[in-house]
Amino acid sequence: MLLPEPLAVTSECAPPWATVIGIRCAGKPIRVGLYERYLAARIRRHSGEPPAHIALVITERDLLERGAYDTLGAFFDWAFEYADRVTVYVSVLDSAAIPTLKRELESLETPEPVAVRGPADDHQAVEPIQIGIGLGGKREFTNAVKTLAGQVEAGTLEPEDIDDETVEDHLIFPDEPDLVIKTGAERLSDFMIWQSVYSELYFTDINWRDFRKRDFLRAIREFCNRSRRFGA
Repeated sequence: MLLPEPLAVTSECAPPWATVIGIRCAGKPIRVGLYERYLAARIRRHSGEPPAHIALVITERDLLERGAYDTLGAFFDWAFEYADRVTVYVSVLDSAAIPTLKRELESLETPEPVAVRGPADDHQAVEPIQIGIGLGGKREFTNAVKTLAGQVEAGTLEPEDIDDETVEDHLIFPDEPDLVIKTGAERLSDFMIWQSVYSELYFTDINWRDFRKRDFLRAIREFCNRSRRFGA
């Protein structure tokens, strides 16, 4: 990244990477957005590939915070700078909130088509942006198994023909995310328990209301730094 001239920052706010891009300490604040540009440049120069499918886990309570939907809309913009698919799971404690959440999420302006699914939905999501509300992985997997069992009982499917791909074809969210980002705590729900078995997990103690592009870019950089083993 080229800068027209060294920027001046205070010694208190100068980060470790300041000397890398020509910043000197002389009593002025860091220009907003500079760190994000630095992280993006590091990712571009990294030998590792960024994730093609990014998943985000947030909570019903996160979406009650002021500006939460704006942050989610911005997240989609950030994600599609690197990925071609984004999945969001919203864990829900009060099932009565699901219709309102679904209505709000379906009305979001997004860079790609979006599919929103709740516990009552059984049709597969194929859109580039997929959002699950209170649709846990246990329920999703159980419904897939019930469907397959019904096909076996009806004689339209032989038991020996059932394999991993057959199960995945009957999941609401069939694609496996490369990276799963969880904000606020180091605890996941049962979201995508089948699909995320080989995903890279990234936990941040940043709450959703405070989540910024730099936090997203840190997750992408961390993904690029990891050596994926896919269970090996």
